[in-house]
This record gives sequence, C-alpha cells and structure tokens, in this order.
Amino acid sequence: MKDDTRENSRPRNYFRYALLSFTAFLVLSLGFALIPREAPAPAVPPFSEQARASALAETMRLRAASHELAEGASGAQRQLFSRTVTLLTTQARALVLPAEKGPGGAPDPSSPGSATGSATGSAAATAAPVTVPALVAGLSASGKQRLVQAEKADGGMARLLAAVGTAQLLQARALAQASGTPVPALPAAPAPQRTAADSCPVPASPSAAAPGDAGAASAKPGSASQADALNRVVRTEVETVYGYQVALTRLEGPAAEQASSLLAVHEALVDEAEAYSRVHCAPIPPRDPGYTLGTSFLQKPAAGLASLEAGTLPVYGDLVALSDGATRRWAIASLLTAAQRSIRWGSDPGPVPGIVLDTTLLPALPEG
Repeated sequence: MKDDTRENSRPRNYFRYALLSFTAFLVLSLGFALIPREAPAPAVPPFSEQARASALAETMRLRAASHELAEGASGAQRQLFSRTVTLLTTQARALVLPAEKGPGGAPDPSSPGSATGSATGSAAATAAPVTVPALVAGLSASGKQRLVQAEKADGGMARLLAAVGTAQLLQARALAQASGTPVPALPAAPAPQRTAADSCPVPASPSAAAPGDAGAASAKPGSASQADALNRVVRTEVETVYGYQVALTRLEGPAAEQASSLLAVHEALVDEAEAYSRVHCAPIPPRDPGYTLGTSFLQKPAAGLASLEAGTLPVYGDLVALSDGATRRWAIASLLTAAQRSIRWGSDPGPVPGIVLDTTLLPALPEG
C-alpha cells in the first residue's frame, strides 16, 4: 500500500517541477522584455555641420558684444558698431538651417539641439567683450577660424565659411583703424603654385579624352567642376588686367600709383591661376586681344576698377566651393585679398563676399 502511494505521487511532483520551471522561465522572459535597451549614442555630426554650428555660435556672441557697444556709444562710434551688428546679423541668418526655424519662420532658440539655441546660450553664458580691442580681437580670431574650417568643409559650406571669415577679418581691421586699436594681422597667403603637372594626358583629338579622364575639363552636362571654376578665374583676371591697363591711361596721382601696383598683382594672379589649371590638367583659355569697356568706366575709371574687383569675388567663391587641397587654400586667400582690393577702390564687399545673397530669403533671428 505504501509503495503504491509513493508511485502515484511521483507524476504529481514531476508536474509541479515542470510548472515551476515554466513559471520561472516566463517571469525571466517578461523581465528581460520589460528592461529598456540602452539608447544608442548620438551620431557625431559631420565636420561641415560642426563648423557651421560653431560659426553661428561665435557670430551670435560677437553680435551681442557689438550691440552692447553700440548701445553705449553715440555719433560716429555708434554708427560703426551698428554696422558691425548689421553685418553679423546677416551672417548669422545665413548660417541658420531651415530645420532650426521656429513658429513663423524664425529660428527656435529653445529647440533641443538647435545650433541657434546653443549660440544664444553661449552668448548668455560667456561674458561678451565690452571693449573695442576685445571685439576687434574676437572678430579677427573668429574670421581666421572660419577660413581654417573652410579648407575642410563641404563645397557650399566651405564657400559660406570663407565668406563669413573674410568679412569678419575685414570688419576687425575697419574697427581697429577707426578706433586707434592695433590692426590685427591677416592670415599668411599660401605660396603661389608654379609647378605644372607632367602626367597630364594629351589626347590625340578632343574626342579621345575619356569622360573619367583626369585631364578632361568637362563634367556632367549642367554641372560645374573645378576646371570650369579655374577657367572662369583665368578669364576674369585677364579681363581685369586689361581694365587696369586702360584705367592707368586715365588716372593720375595716388590713384594711378595704386592702379599700377594692383595691375602687377593681377598679372601675378593670372599666372597663378594658369599654374593651378595645369596642375589639374585643366585647359587654359586663350587670351582675348581686348574687351569692351562701357562709357562709364572710361569716364570714372576708379569706380570702374571697383566694379571689376567686386566682380572677381563670386568667381573666387565658386572656386572655393569646387576645389580642395592647395587649390582651395589659394582660392580662400585670393577671396580675402580681392575683398581688400574692392575696399581700396571704395566698394563694399558686403557681409558674405563671394556669395550673391538675397537677404529677403533669409530667416529672421529671434529677438532678445
């Protein structure tokens, strides 16, 4: 009798063990399912986006400093600081991404991860410069940093950074000269390119160049290339040289001396642009015997030279966007010196030299 009872209890024990095992498995499974997975680390933004965000933050900080100085000044000084505020405001609007716009199209400073928000916060958290020398130093340092970033950024962003940096450097010098502050030095220009490439293929006929050949200047129909940009630089500089030669016959005194020295600069730029073209196996356009100059140029040659210099800015801006390496560094330096020459003839290169900008299409910055 006892043996039968022991035998009958064994299946019940097995069933109990199985039930307990299943219950434990179910509890563990549900527990693992309810434990949230660790959130993946946010992706590191591309270099161009990092450069844009840092440029916006620094521009906003300098804008706040300029506004503070303008509020405490009067007369000519107030106008000088106000022009700086206007320049930096336009630059900040150009650096804002459409995704950062808040209600009504304005940048949302409170949006998570917003570059504008971080810029505003940076301006509030960092003590803004309250002296002219500090503002001059800040503009100069920011301008140099933008040019360094432009060397590595993607095409369109490289052009914008180069334009912002150029204008900030020139504004720093203008502020320094007007206030008696030591004028900050400009970045050193790269050594001119004088060596031609020896490995450029020489096709037997125009049709012999393969579409992917390094020596082919053409790209996809409707698309611009580095060769196209270099071609435009050569043509523009040759035309500018001709303009200076004509203007010299009509200028006198200091204006003639300035034109003579700048003529030599442009002749050197033609040689350098052709040298870079040869390095990239790009065809060098033939030089035309002459160009048509309007009556206004002949009557007011100084103003005509100012217009010619201003016309070189978008050409170098295009080359910045379409080139890289040593060629881009040369294009960035050439954009800066071209803006300087425009100023010497009385032309204003604007807040973003090298970019034709419609400010009405830019978003407004938040107030406060």
